[in-house]
Amino acid sequence: MTKTAMVKEDNNNNSKAPDVVGQSSSVLEFVCFLGRGGFGSVALIRDSKHRLHAEKSSPIAYMESLKKEHRIMLRFRNHPRIVQTTNPNLHIDINLDHCYIYMEFASKGTLHNFISNFSGQPMPEDMIRRAALMILQGLEALHSRGYVHCDLKPANVLLFPSKIVGEPWDLKLADFGLSKEPSCTNPRSLSGGTKEYMPPESLGPNRVKMIGPGVDMWALGCVVLQMFGGHPVKMGECFYKWRLPRLVSPLANDFLRRCMALHPSRRATAADLLKHPFVCTKATSYDSFSTVLLLS
Repeated sequence: MTKTAMVKEDNNNNSKAPDVVGQSSSVLEFVCFLGRGGFGSVALIRDSKHRLHAEKSSPIAYMESLKKEHRIMLRFRNHPRIVQTTNPNLHIDINLDHCYIYMEFASKGTLHNFISNFSGQPMPEDMIRRAALMILQGLEALHSRGYVHCDLKPANVLLFPSKIVGEPWDLKLADFGLSKEPSCTNPRSLSGGTKEYMPPESLGPNRVKMIGPGVDMWALGCVVLQMFGGHPVKMGECFYKWRLPRLVSPLANDFLRRCMALHPSRRATAADLLKHPFVCTKATSYDSFSTVLLLS
């Protein structure tokens, strides 16, 4: 591990001038790569006390995005549904070509990996209910303070060992590099998220940059559809519809339609859906079922 410069964050989450500190390879030990993306990579590292951390690195050209992600994690420190940073500083490689942040390690992977284990078959509905509830709790925290995730998808939902006996995992929202902050006055400066999870108003050649909580609510609907075994169908160059040929319960169907109303102002809020019976009740059998074939 090379030496790094450390960019400190003050209590107001404003970056200060970097202080140079030494971090030798004896302090942080590389374990393995966890994944790569368009803006960098994530590695598993071990500190001198044998604690595991996820190290997220990006080329210096993307430092502002990584700084934003780090700011948001600091802003929601100790929130049980937001992934936590394990170091209050952003680090810059001594060669000034990469920057790093350190986060808690999600030992159970991502929701995307977990869904993939079902090979297109639906997850148990009680499990989907609990996952949707925890995602909503994270979204409600973000939205109540003026933040919008803007790239909600299963790959950006991390799985941790559950604190509840008998449950497989707990979920936390992660990857805030594309998120909208309350201080953002120019939504057009924000790049888009992942097209399969973006609402109609954010897609197409004449799209209007309407970056609000409705963007995340639409994406939540897509994530729930995917947990039910759904998959996106490309319609033209930009548009996607989600196909779900299997039966879902009436409660699930109503929940999905409230997430995915075509007009963003008609979508339910995270606070509203936290009260929805789909996530508030535990049912194992239903008298009737409905099917969602295409949601646009």
